[in-house]
Amino acid sequence: MIVPPDTVSLSDYERYFNDRVDPATRAYIAGAGADGITQRANREAFDRLRLMPRVLRDLSGATARSDLFGEMLDYPIILAPMAHHRLVHPDGELATVEAAGLTRSWMTVSTQASVRVDEISRRATAPLWFQLYSQPRREDTLTLVRRAEDAGCKALVLTVDAPVNGMRNMEQRAGFRLPPTIAPVNLAGLAPDDFRPPRPGSPVFQGMLHAAPTWDMVAWLCNETGLPVLLKGILNPEDVEPAIAVGAGGLIVSNHGGRTLDTLPASIEALPAVAERAARRLPVLMDGGIRRGTDILKALALGADAVLVGQPVLHALAVGGMAGVAHMLTLLQTELEVAMALTGRPTLPDIDRSVIYGS
Repeated sequence: MIVPPDTVSLSDYERYFNDRVDPATRAYIAGAGADGITQRANREAFDRLRLMPRVLRDLSGATARSDLFGEMLDYPIILAPMAHHRLVHPDGELATVEAAGLTRSWMTVSTQASVRVDEISRRATAPLWFQLYSQPRREDTLTLVRRAEDAGCKALVLTVDAPVNGMRNMEQRAGFRLPPTIAPVNLAGLAPDDFRPPRPGSPVFQGMLHAAPTWDMVAWLCNETGLPVLLKGILNPEDVEPAIAVGAGGLIVSNHGGRTLDTLPASIEALPAVAERAARRLPVLMDGGIRRGTDILKALALGADAVLVGQPVLHALAVGGMAGVAHMLTLLQTELEVAMALTGRPTLPDIDRSVIYGS
Protein backbone atom coordinates (compact mmCIF):
# COMPACT_ATOMS: atom_id res chain seq x y z
CA MET A 1 0.00 0.00 0.00
CA ILE A 2 1.39 3.38 -1.06
CA VAL A 3 0.51 6.57 0.76
CA PRO A 4 -0.88 9.07 -1.80
CA PRO A 5 1.60 11.93 -2.27
CA ASP A 6 -0.94 14.62 -1.38
CA THR A 7 -1.48 13.09 2.08
CA VAL A 8 0.06 15.80 4.24
CA SER A 9 -2.29 15.94 7.21
CA LEU A 10 -4.50 13.68 9.28
CA SER A 11 -7.58 15.03 7.51
CA ASP A 12 -6.12 13.77 4.22
CA TYR A 13 -5.88 10.27 5.68
CA GLU A 14 -9.50 10.49 6.80
CA ARG A 15 -10.57 11.61 3.33
CA TYR A 16 -8.86 8.66 1.65
CA PHE A 17 -10.16 6.31 4.37
CA ASN A 18 -13.73 7.37 3.65
CA ASP A 19 -13.21 6.74 -0.06
CA ARG A 20 -11.65 3.30 0.34
CA VAL A 21 -13.36 1.54 3.23
CA ASP A 22 -16.76 -0.12 2.86
CA PRO A 23 -19.67 1.86 4.34
CA ALA A 24 -20.45 -0.57 7.17
CA THR A 25 -16.87 -0.69 8.43
CA ARG A 26 -16.59 3.07 8.04
CA ALA A 27 -19.74 3.50 10.14
CA TYR A 28 -18.37 1.22 12.86
CA ILE A 29 -15.03 3.03 13.12
CA ALA A 30 -16.47 6.53 12.82
CA GLY A 31 -19.66 5.67 14.67
CA ALA A 32 -20.69 8.32 17.14
CA GLY A 33 -23.14 7.84 19.94
CA ALA A 34 -26.73 8.82 19.09
CA ASP A 35 -26.73 12.16 17.23
CA GLY A 36 -22.96 12.66 17.26
CA ILE A 37 -23.11 15.89 19.25
CA THR A 38 -20.23 14.97 21.56
CA GLN A 39 -18.09 13.64 18.74
CA ARG A 40 -18.45 16.90 16.82
CA ALA A 41 -17.82 18.87 20.01
CA ASN A 42 -14.45 17.16 20.44
CA ARG A 43 -13.22 18.90 17.29
CA GLU A 44 -15.14 22.13 17.62
CA ALA A 45 -13.78 22.76 21.11
CA PHE A 46 -10.19 22.53 19.85
CA ASP A 47 -10.99 24.87 16.98
CA ARG A 48 -12.34 27.51 19.35
CA LEU A 49 -9.08 27.67 21.30
CA ARG A 50 -6.56 30.17 19.98
CA LEU A 51 -2.80 30.13 20.58
CA MET A 52 -0.70 33.05 21.79
CA PRO A 53 2.84 33.09 20.36
CA ARG A 54 6.07 34.26 21.94
CA VAL A 55 8.98 35.50 19.82
CA LEU A 56 12.76 35.69 20.10
CA ARG A 57 12.92 32.89 22.64
CA ASP A 58 15.99 30.71 23.12
CA LEU A 59 15.02 27.40 21.50
CA SER A 60 18.41 25.70 21.77
CA GLY A 61 18.11 22.23 23.22
CA ALA A 62 14.40 22.03 22.38
CA THR A 63 12.81 18.63 23.00
CA ALA A 64 9.35 17.11 23.30
CA ARG A 65 10.58 14.35 25.63
CA SER A 66 9.13 13.61 29.01
CA ASP A 67 9.18 10.90 31.66
CA LEU A 68 6.02 8.89 32.21
CA PHE A 69 5.91 6.03 34.72
CA GLY A 70 9.68 5.85 34.69
CA GLU A 71 9.95 5.47 30.89
CA MET A 72 11.26 8.06 28.44
CA LEU A 73 8.43 9.19 26.15
CA ASP A 74 9.93 10.86 23.09
CA TYR A 75 6.70 12.65 22.18
CA PRO A 76 3.58 13.05 24.34
CA ILE A 77 1.58 11.03 21.82
CA ILE A 78 0.32 7.52 22.62
CA LEU A 79 -1.74 5.25 20.38
CA ALA A 80 -5.19 4.84 21.92
CA PRO A 81 -6.79 1.42 22.31
CA MET A 82 -8.99 0.48 19.37
CA ALA A 83 -10.54 -2.86 18.53
CA HIS A 84 -10.04 -4.99 15.46
CA HIS A 85 -7.28 -3.33 13.42
CA ARG A 86 -7.59 -6.23 10.96
CA LEU A 87 -10.88 -4.74 9.82
CA VAL A 88 -8.89 -2.26 7.76
CA HIS A 89 -5.61 -4.08 7.06
CA PRO A 90 -4.71 -7.80 6.99
CA ASP A 91 -1.70 -7.32 9.28
CA GLY A 92 -3.82 -5.46 11.79
CA GLU A 93 -2.14 -4.59 15.08
CA LEU A 94 1.17 -6.08 13.90
CA ALA A 95 1.49 -3.31 11.31
CA THR A 96 0.40 -0.71 13.85
CA VAL A 97 2.94 -1.75 16.47
CA GLU A 98 5.76 -1.75 13.92
CA ALA A 99 4.84 1.81 12.96
CA ALA A 100 4.74 2.78 16.62
CA GLY A 101 8.25 1.41 17.09
CA LEU A 102 9.60 3.23 14.04
CA THR A 103 8.32 6.54 15.43
CA ARG A 104 9.29 5.77 19.05
CA SER A 105 5.61 5.91 20.01
CA TRP A 106 3.85 3.90 22.70
CA MET A 107 0.85 1.77 21.79
CA THR A 108 -2.15 0.72 23.87
CA VAL A 109 -3.40 -2.75 22.89
CA SER A 110 -7.16 -3.20 23.14
CA THR A 111 -8.79 -6.10 24.97
CA GLN A 112 -10.67 -6.50 21.69
CA ALA A 113 -7.60 -6.45 19.47
CA SER A 114 -7.68 -8.79 16.49
CA VAL A 115 -4.14 -10.06 17.27
CA ARG A 116 -3.03 -11.56 20.59
CA VAL A 117 -1.14 -9.24 22.90
CA ASP A 118 1.84 -11.64 23.11
CA GLU A 119 2.16 -11.61 19.30
CA ILE A 120 1.98 -7.84 19.24
CA SER A 121 4.59 -7.66 21.99
CA ARG A 122 7.05 -9.73 19.97
CA ARG A 123 6.94 -7.06 17.23
CA ALA A 124 7.12 -4.11 19.62
CA THR A 125 10.23 -1.98 19.97
CA ALA A 126 8.61 0.68 22.16
CA PRO A 127 6.59 0.30 25.38
CA LEU A 128 3.14 -1.27 25.20
CA TRP A 129 0.14 -0.63 27.42
CA PHE A 130 -2.90 -2.91 27.63
CA GLN A 131 -6.46 -1.63 27.71
CA LEU A 132 -8.74 -3.64 29.93
CA TYR A 133 -12.48 -4.13 29.96
CA SER A 134 -13.43 -5.71 33.27
CA GLN A 135 -15.03 -9.11 32.81
CA PRO A 136 -18.14 -10.46 34.58
CA ARG A 137 -15.91 -12.77 36.62
CA ARG A 138 -12.91 -11.33 38.39
CA GLU A 139 -10.85 -14.41 37.65
CA ASP A 140 -11.28 -13.71 33.93
CA THR A 141 -10.25 -10.09 34.42
CA LEU A 142 -7.17 -11.34 36.23
CA THR A 143 -6.42 -13.74 33.38
CA LEU A 144 -6.30 -10.78 31.00
CA VAL A 145 -4.08 -8.88 33.41
CA ARG A 146 -1.63 -11.78 33.62
CA ARG A 147 -1.55 -12.11 29.83
CA ALA A 148 -0.68 -8.40 29.59
CA GLU A 149 1.98 -8.71 32.28
CA ASP A 150 3.49 -11.79 30.64
CA ALA A 151 3.63 -9.89 27.34
CA GLY A 152 5.68 -7.17 29.00
CA CYS A 153 3.05 -4.42 28.98
CA LYS A 154 4.07 -1.43 31.08
CA ALA A 155 0.64 -0.24 32.23
CA LEU A 156 -3.04 -1.18 32.29
CA VAL A 157 -5.71 1.15 30.96
CA LEU A 158 -9.07 0.32 32.53
CA THR A 159 -11.99 1.70 30.55
CA VAL A 160 -14.53 2.95 33.09
CA ASP A 161 -17.00 4.95 31.01
CA ALA A 162 -18.69 2.16 29.06
CA PRO A 163 -20.45 -0.34 31.35
CA VAL A 164 -22.87 -0.57 28.42
CA ASN A 165 -22.45 0.46 24.80
CA GLY A 166 -23.76 3.80 23.69
CA MET A 167 -26.56 4.14 21.15
CA ARG A 168 -24.49 3.71 17.99
CA ASN A 169 -27.17 4.70 15.51
CA MET A 170 -24.75 5.24 12.62
CA GLU A 171 -23.41 1.73 13.06
CA GLN A 172 -26.93 0.33 13.42
CA ARG A 173 -28.14 1.99 10.23
CA ALA A 174 -25.17 0.60 8.30
CA GLY A 175 -25.84 -2.92 9.59
CA PHE A 176 -22.24 -3.52 10.67
CA ARG A 177 -21.34 -7.08 11.64
CA LEU A 178 -17.87 -8.30 12.56
CA PRO A 179 -16.57 -10.61 9.79
CA PRO A 180 -16.21 -14.26 10.83
CA THR A 181 -12.45 -14.13 10.21
CA ILE A 182 -11.93 -11.42 12.85
CA ALA A 183 -12.42 -11.96 16.58
CA PRO A 184 -11.33 -10.47 19.93
CA VAL A 185 -8.63 -13.10 20.30
CA ASN A 186 -7.35 -11.88 23.68
CA LEU A 187 -10.63 -13.09 25.18
CA ALA A 188 -10.02 -16.66 24.00
CA GLY A 189 -10.53 -19.23 26.73
CA LEU A 190 -12.48 -16.97 29.04
CA ALA A 191 -15.93 -17.92 30.23
CA PRO A 192 -18.84 -16.46 28.27
CA ASP A 193 -20.70 -13.59 29.86
CA ASP A 194 -23.28 -14.89 32.31
CA PHE A 195 -25.90 -12.65 30.80
CA ARG A 196 -29.07 -12.42 32.83
CA PRO A 197 -32.24 -12.26 30.77
CA PRO A 198 -33.85 -8.87 31.35
CA ARG A 199 -37.28 -8.36 32.77
CA PRO A 200 -39.82 -7.08 30.26
CA GLY A 201 -39.25 -3.40 29.66
CA SER A 202 -35.87 -3.38 31.45
CA PRO A 203 -33.19 -4.34 28.90
CA VAL A 204 -30.26 -2.54 30.52
CA PHE A 205 -30.79 -2.24 34.26
CA GLN A 206 -31.68 -5.90 34.84
CA GLY A 207 -29.73 -7.50 32.04
CA MET A 208 -26.37 -5.82 31.57
CA LEU A 209 -25.22 -3.93 34.64
CA HIS A 210 -24.78 -6.79 37.11
CA ALA A 211 -21.06 -6.98 36.30
CA ALA A 212 -20.32 -3.27 35.77
CA PRO A 213 -17.03 -2.20 37.41
CA THR A 214 -17.10 -0.25 40.67
CA TRP A 215 -14.54 1.57 42.83
CA ASP A 216 -14.16 -1.65 44.84
CA MET A 217 -13.23 -3.48 41.65
CA VAL A 218 -10.61 -0.83 40.81
CA ALA A 219 -9.11 -1.12 44.31
CA TRP A 220 -8.97 -4.90 43.88
CA LEU A 221 -7.29 -4.56 40.47
CA CYS A 222 -4.68 -2.11 41.75
CA ASN A 223 -3.85 -4.56 44.53
CA GLU A 224 -3.54 -7.48 42.11
CA THR A 225 -0.92 -5.97 39.80
CA GLY A 226 2.31 -4.09 40.09
CA LEU A 227 1.55 -2.18 36.90
CA PRO A 228 0.13 1.34 37.05
CA VAL A 229 -3.61 1.31 36.40
CA LEU A 230 -4.91 4.29 34.43
CA LEU A 231 -8.64 4.97 34.46
CA LYS A 232 -9.89 5.90 31.00
CA GLY A 233 -13.14 7.81 30.77
CA ILE A 234 -12.85 10.44 33.50
CA LEU A 235 -14.70 13.71 32.83
CA ASN A 236 -16.02 14.74 36.22
CA PRO A 237 -13.49 16.22 38.67
CA GLU A 238 -15.51 14.65 41.49
CA ASP A 239 -14.12 11.28 40.35
CA VAL A 240 -10.50 12.31 40.93
CA GLU A 241 -10.34 11.82 44.70
CA PRO A 242 -11.98 8.37 44.62
CA ALA A 243 -9.53 7.35 41.88
CA ILE A 244 -6.55 8.40 43.97
CA ALA A 245 -8.01 6.74 47.06
CA VAL A 246 -8.25 3.32 45.40
CA GLY A 247 -4.71 3.50 44.01
CA ALA A 248 -5.16 4.53 40.38
CA GLY A 249 -1.85 5.36 38.73
CA GLY A 250 -3.21 7.82 36.19
CA LEU A 251 -6.33 9.34 34.65
CA ILE A 252 -7.36 9.64 31.03
CA VAL A 253 -9.86 12.41 30.39
CA SER A 254 -12.05 10.93 27.69
CA ASN A 255 -15.63 10.76 26.44
CA HIS A 256 -14.88 7.55 24.51
CA GLY A 257 -14.53 9.50 21.29
CA GLY A 258 -18.17 10.53 21.53
CA ARG A 259 -19.19 6.88 21.11
CA THR A 260 -21.01 6.29 24.40
CA LEU A 261 -23.21 8.91 26.07
CA ASP A 262 -24.05 11.73 23.68
CA THR A 263 -24.13 15.42 24.70
CA LEU A 264 -21.18 15.02 27.06
CA PRO A 265 -18.67 17.87 27.09
CA ALA A 266 -15.69 17.72 24.78
CA SER A 267 -12.67 16.09 26.39
CA ILE A 268 -10.58 19.26 26.05
CA GLU A 269 -13.35 21.21 27.82
CA ALA A 270 -13.38 18.79 30.75
CA LEU A 271 -9.59 18.51 31.00
CA PRO A 272 -8.72 21.69 32.97
CA ALA A 273 -11.00 20.93 35.94
CA VAL A 274 -9.80 17.32 36.18
CA ALA A 275 -6.15 18.35 35.93
CA GLU A 276 -6.64 21.06 38.54
CA ARG A 277 -8.24 18.61 40.97
CA ALA A 278 -5.51 16.05 40.36
CA ALA A 279 -2.91 18.72 41.21
CA ARG A 280 0.03 16.74 39.79
CA ARG A 281 -0.57 13.87 42.23
CA LEU A 282 -0.80 11.47 39.29
CA PRO A 283 -0.47 11.79 35.51
CA VAL A 284 -3.46 13.12 33.58
CA LEU A 285 -3.82 12.27 29.89
CA MET A 286 -6.61 12.99 27.42
CA ASP A 287 -8.07 11.76 24.16
CA GLY A 288 -10.82 12.82 21.81
CA GLY A 289 -10.52 14.95 18.70
CA ILE A 290 -6.73 15.17 18.34
CA ARG A 291 -5.99 15.90 14.68
CA ARG A 292 -3.12 18.42 14.73
CA GLY A 293 0.06 19.13 16.62
CA THR A 294 -1.57 22.36 17.76
CA ASP A 295 -4.29 20.26 19.42
CA ILE A 296 -1.60 18.44 21.40
CA LEU A 297 -0.05 21.75 22.45
CA LYS A 298 -3.45 22.99 23.65
CA ALA A 299 -4.04 19.81 25.64
CA LEU A 300 -0.65 20.10 27.31
CA ALA A 301 -1.32 23.75 28.10
CA LEU A 302 -4.59 22.83 29.82
CA GLY A 303 -3.08 20.17 32.04
CA ALA A 304 -2.45 16.96 30.09
CA ASP A 305 0.84 15.11 30.43
CA ALA A 306 0.23 13.36 27.10
CA VAL A 307 -2.55 12.64 24.61
CA LEU A 308 -3.90 9.50 23.02
CA VAL A 309 -4.76 9.33 19.32
CA GLY A 310 -7.39 6.89 18.11
CA GLN A 311 -9.33 7.02 14.86
CA PRO A 312 -6.49 8.60 12.81
CA VAL A 313 -4.45 5.45 13.45
CA LEU A 314 -7.06 3.31 11.71
CA HIS A 315 -7.48 5.87 8.94
CA ALA A 316 -3.74 5.73 8.21
CA LEU A 317 -3.59 1.94 8.57
CA ALA A 318 -6.36 1.52 6.01
CA VAL A 319 -4.75 3.92 3.55
CA GLY A 320 -1.06 3.08 3.86
CA GLY A 321 -0.57 0.10 6.14
CA MET A 322 2.42 0.24 8.45
CA ALA A 323 4.01 3.06 6.43
CA GLY A 324 0.81 5.06 6.64
CA VAL A 325 0.64 4.86 10.42
CA ALA A 326 4.32 5.76 10.75
CA HIS A 327 3.84 8.72 8.42
CA MET A 328 0.72 9.90 10.27
CA LEU A 329 2.52 9.80 13.63
CA THR A 330 5.50 11.62 12.15
CA LEU A 331 3.16 14.34 10.90
CA LEU A 332 1.80 14.83 14.43
CA GLN A 333 5.29 14.84 15.94
CA THR A 334 6.50 17.41 13.42
CA GLU A 335 3.43 19.59 13.86
CA LEU A 336 3.90 19.56 17.64
CA GLU A 337 7.52 20.64 17.30
CA VAL A 338 6.50 23.46 14.94
CA ALA A 339 3.78 24.59 17.34
CA MET A 340 6.19 24.54 20.28
CA ALA A 341 8.78 26.54 18.34
CA LEU A 342 6.30 29.15 17.11
CA THR A 343 4.90 29.68 20.60
CA GLY A 344 8.38 29.88 22.10
CA ARG A 345 8.12 26.74 24.23
CA PRO A 346 11.30 24.67 23.89
CA THR A 347 10.28 21.92 26.36
CA LEU A 348 7.06 20.43 27.67
CA PRO A 349 7.42 22.07 31.11
CA ASP A 350 7.50 25.44 29.31
CA ILE A 351 3.96 24.84 28.04
CA ASP A 352 1.37 26.38 30.35
CA ARG A 353 -1.99 28.12 30.12
CA SER A 354 -0.39 31.30 28.82
CA VAL A 355 -0.07 29.49 25.47
CA ILE A 356 -3.84 29.80 25.17
CA TYR A 357 -5.04 33.23 24.02
CA GLY A 358 -7.25 34.85 26.63
CA SER A 359 -6.17 32.57 29.51
